[in-house]
Amino acid sequence: MHHPGNATPGRFPAAERFADGAQYIEGRLTRGTSGRTHTVVDPATGSEVLTYALAGTDDVDAAVAAARAAFPAWAGATPGERADALYRFAGVLAERAEEFARAESLQCGKPLKLTREFDVPGTIDNAAFFAGAARHLQGQSAGEYSGDHTSYVRREPIGVVGSIAPWNYPLQMAAWKVLPAIAAGNTIVLKPAETTPLTSLLFARAATAAGIPDGVVNVVAGTGPEAGEHLVGHPDVAMTSFTGSTAVGRRVAGIATATVKRLHLELGGKAPFLVFDDADLDAAVHGAVAGALINTGQDCTAATRAYVQRPLYEAFVERTAALMETVRVGDPFAPGTDLGPLVTHAHRDRVAGFVDRARSAARVVTGGKAPGGELSAGAYYLPTLIADAARDSEAVREEIFGPVLVVLPFDGDDEGIRLADDTPYGLAASAWTRDVYRANRATREIRAGCVWVNDHIPIISEMPHGGYGASGFGKDMSAYSFEEYTQVKHVMFDNTAVVRKDWHRTVFGDR
Repeated sequence: MHHPGNATPGRFPAAERFADGAQYIEGRLTRGTSGRTHTVVDPATGSEVLTYALAGTDDVDAAVAAARAAFPAWAGATPGERADALYRFAGVLAERAEEFARAESLQCGKPLKLTREFDVPGTIDNAAFFAGAARHLQGQSAGEYSGDHTSYVRREPIGVVGSIAPWNYPLQMAAWKVLPAIAAGNTIVLKPAETTPLTSLLFARAATAAGIPDGVVNVVAGTGPEAGEHLVGHPDVAMTSFTGSTAVGRRVAGIATATVKRLHLELGGKAPFLVFDDADLDAAVHGAVAGALINTGQDCTAATRAYVQRPLYEAFVERTAALMETVRVGDPFAPGTDLGPLVTHAHRDRVAGFVDRARSAARVVTGGKAPGGELSAGAYYLPTLIADAARDSEAVREEIFGPVLVVLPFDGDDEGIRLADDTPYGLAASAWTRDVYRANRATREIRAGCVWVNDHIPIISEMPHGGYGASGFGKDMSAYSFEEYTQVKHVMFDNTAVVRKDWHRTVFGDR
């Protein structure tokens, strides 16, 4: 396996950019007041990127107060005014694209080609999409549904939204939470993962540069148990949006429902990759490697369980392993790198633990270890293919969240679809076949929020993203996201001017 050379110069100067602090409240950077610090570490080298003061409960209170104060004016702005601000926001993001790409690669370990070609352009496109969508917050048209009344539906912003974003896509997930919320007229307090706060802070600063009023977008960088739980339970927060693991999602749901908040959860996944015997084998192999390894496998929609119909099984295993071995693991800033490190050394060790435990009852075809040499200081793990695991084994059932693909055979179509659905998760899936009837059946019967046919991973701003079952509920992106961030109000006018209505007799008097 080729290892690209040393990193190119020009890593993001985080300490310089956040010298004033790593909290963004009411349009300015401030220092956290928890009394504790956190160090952001470059996972490619293990070196310190930024040590900052963590947010405490007082910082959350200040951010929520700023958002609450900004809400009436922002909610009262016309759709056109909010759209203009979001178009400017998209423009600022585009101007600063390289800065965002380098900051994201530095804190997450993503190769620059991924951040430049996926994370950042996708975020800019989201901003442009929601700029347009802000002018289309529509309800049911007015009508006389009772005969004596005119009814119509208003969509109104909810208030202050408290959002918690994960570490695997810090920039994109910040955008997925902030953009629909503010397009609908809400204000927001975002808590990024404390390990990866840099691009969320840059995102909030870009909002200010675009002319979005102070207090509309606020960021508190703190721990989940302190800043996160205080934000979710805050009495002035009207809605909670959380992306992360299913286990933490249950905790968030418990706190949010105790205060009767609107709740949106995008949780874990264990996406099946279903290959029928008539599939284009080369296409399926390339799709499996790309779908399993994107973002070093740290993607809730990543291909994790490949079920391959028996006539293609051995060839799929052989070719997939061979293609994985060509993937270039190296420093995210080095030209030619395909796969960077995992986000932390602790997470790398967690992924390695899954693979090591699988060895006793399955075949590790390729990978299954951390590289040595010049990469040994980083949180790297080689692309890994596991074959012949038991269907009820940990590697098949649990979310590994690393560059690991498990491959199992199946026989008939009924069995393949049953296996694809044999999971509590339901975020994403794919089916690989040349047969339109097989494809249609798979898209009908696989229980997941997104089912791709002959591809795996692509997302677009116009279409919704969200899961079934243990993968949570609610949608990110698309016009459907406004279902999460607006209140629907029925308004009803009497058209008769009659003092005593006919229905009054059910309460008093006779006809």
